Amino acid sequence: MTLPSPTLIWYYYICPREVWLMSRHLEPYQANPFIELGRLISNEAYAKERKEVIIQTPEQSGGMVIDLVKTEGAEVVVAEVKKSSRFEKSARMQLAYYLMRLKMLGIEARGELLFPKERKKVTVELTEDIKEELKIAIDEIKRIIEQDRAPKPKLIKFCKKCGYQELCWA
Repeated sequence: MTLPSPTLIWYYYICPREVWLMSRHLEPYQANPFIELGRLISNEAYAKERKEVIIQTPEQSGGMVIDLVKTEGAEVVVAEVKKSSRFEKSARMQLAYYLMRLKMLGIEARGELLFPKERKKVTVELTEDIKEELKIAIDEIKRIIEQDRAPKPKLIKFCKKCGYQELCWA
């Protein structure tokens, strides 16, 4: 079974057009100040933790880069660092997807969403409901990717700060 990258899970919960563009290796404008700010926060926050752990297996397509991995006693904790909770649903599902993929590798873990600017931490667990929602999302992502053309742009609240603005509204 070919699995999408965790980044596509993130984009799916924001905008289907972003999924299609990213699947074609069209990356958002990297000099976008909001993307740069997110990168800075990710690099500066939680300096003492093990960061950007890369997991690549031949059985699963789409490698994973987990922002933070730590242990608390015998428990493995994986964390995703975001600049704000504005995209909390998307971040929650991306992190749950990491947990699901790790479980497929035999690694039980707990997730934490970290919003350092807000001093906020949200625990994420892989429940049966979330697994079902992820299965639906994976099927939808595959459907979007298989389309010959990108879904039409649709103006949503996230468009103002999006790195793909020029590919939608130019």
